[in-house]
Amino acid sequence: MKSNIFIPKVINVGYQHRSGTYTGKLAYIIYYDEKGKLRKETSWNSWRNEDIPNEEFDNVPTTGFVLNKKVGDYSLGWDHRQAYCRVYDPRNFEFEITIENLLYILENVNSTKGKGLEGEFVYGWDGKDLVFMPVESPDYKQISEYNKVVHNKESIKARNLTVGATYLSKSNEEEIYMGKFEHYDYGGIADGKMFWFAYKYHDYDYVSGEKIYRNEFEWRFVAHKNLSGNKFIKCIEENCTPEYANLFERLEHDEHYSPYDESKDKYIRYTLDEFIDFLNKDETEYYNYPNINNDAFEYDVYKEKDGLYGCKISWHWNRRESENKADYRKRFEFNVIEKPKRYSWSTQEYEYNFIPLTIEQLYEKLQPSYKIEYLKNGNEKGRKNYYGNKE
Repeated sequence: MKSNIFIPKVINVGYQHRSGTYTGKLAYIIYYDEKGKLRKETSWNSWRNEDIPNEEFDNVPTTGFVLNKKVGDYSLGWDHRQAYCRVYDPRNFEFEITIENLLYILENVNSTKGKGLEGEFVYGWDGKDLVFMPVESPDYKQISEYNKVVHNKESIKARNLTVGATYLSKSNEEEIYMGKFEHYDYGGIADGKMFWFAYKYHDYDYVSGEKIYRNEFEWRFVAHKNLSGNKFIKCIEENCTPEYANLFERLEHDEHYSPYDESKDKYIRYTLDEFIDFLNKDETEYYNYPNINNDAFEYDVYKEKDGLYGCKISWHWNRRESENKADYRKRFEFNVIEKPKRYSWSTQEYEYNFIPLTIEQLYEKLQPSYKIEYLKNGNEKGRKNYYGNKE
């Protein structure tokens, strides 16, 4: 479970008349944030029946919760209602949780027929979504520590930042302060000086509908114009991280730190062996070259069952489709077949069937190259694949 779940000190409960519940009413729970602001109040007011007085409760670990029944998971025309599970709160109201939340609960506590859920629970929020959390879960301790910091209303001011120090963000991410430098947008336009931070990015997979983060990570960078809104709530390590030198070297290859300089581009022709190695990669059957500009067209290369190769125009962001088609038909050979006319006055159309090539023939026809792109500071930005006569 995510460790940046917010656990408020006070919850506010509104009600709506509802059959199929223990009490004849269903609850919509909202909360006060660390600044004392009531969150989600507008939608809460539009949902609840005002003839039933709302109630406020301290959000402390509480026992005595009971599972009621599953609701939802049906369609009314185009409108599909997600499945939920209703839970009875011993303070005499009933609310709904997602099935994912229910599965997490049952992984950590027992549910006894006639007695309900074992152990203590609190209410938390992951962004706008309610999370009903068992205190006995292994994630609760870390989440509680994070919330202690949030409720203490600590914040890091820009003047107190130390280069290389590690800070905890309000979203419970550790970030290393790199310094204050100019930031450039994707068009190379300067946005002004910003506060640069490095953080660990973990990719993720969906397993049974649940987002599972991988252990592996890569360093990425983020730049903030200011530190308003308690963006950082704690300094975790004041000393400069040993990673700083390596991180700064990576930063110098970021196009938002130093913009792309097209005049420094270099084009290098693949050797035949390099081209063969490239096509023999195992990641995918097709070999896509996501590069489109004024000097080259984009093609997808694929392998036929007989070991020969085919080539087709890529669909990927092809802003020069008509020129690409002309180059394609000029560069390669086809079996051209007349298509039947629908009407006698219809324009004659043709079907172009690519004549498969050996790898050597494809190499000569395609003339594959790669482009090395550079930033204004002279560092390499990256490499892209080209077709044509660039050398």
